Amino acid sequence: MARVTVEDCIDKVDSPYELVLVAKERATQLNSGIEPTVNPDNDKNTVISLREIASDNVKVSDLSDSAVYKLRKHVEQVDEKLDEDEDIGDDFENLYKGEISKTGTPILPSKRARKIPEKIQVSKEDLDELKNTNEPEISNNNEDPNQNDTDVSLDEMTENEKSSEENN
Repeated sequence: MARVTVEDCIDKVDSPYELVLVAKERATQLNSGIEPTVNPDNDKNTVISLREIASDNVKVSDLSDSAVYKLRKHVEQVDEKLDEDEDIGDDFENLYKGEISKTGTPILPSKRARKIPEKIQVSKEDLDELKNTNEPEISNNNEDPNQNDTDVSLDEMTENEKSSEENN
């Protein structure tokens, strides 16, 4: 294939300055590891980028946008965390108490101060109800009504059972 000249590529872009910008951007992409769309033929990346521009294998507008984006000093970024903060209610007006340090910076409350739990208000009726429920209730549904509340050992119970069996 014949050598690519600037004249082959100049009709694809508006000006020679834009051609330099676009060819440089494509050469940078090739250097970063993107595969070329034409056969490299042992050429350098700058020549490959010019050949790609001349054969319309790459979009000049995409390369131009990419190059301009990289040259910007201020890139606007959308921060999704701001929406989450508003949902929580953690905003500056609620945190800032109006105190200013000697250097002029605002003093914000510490994290420890924000995590203090609120006091719970309990009525006297609720307290009385809790005091009454603390006493354990013992129900003797399984016991015989004839049985006394005296302590009996296991040995005595087995003897009583044996004697009752002998009597029957």
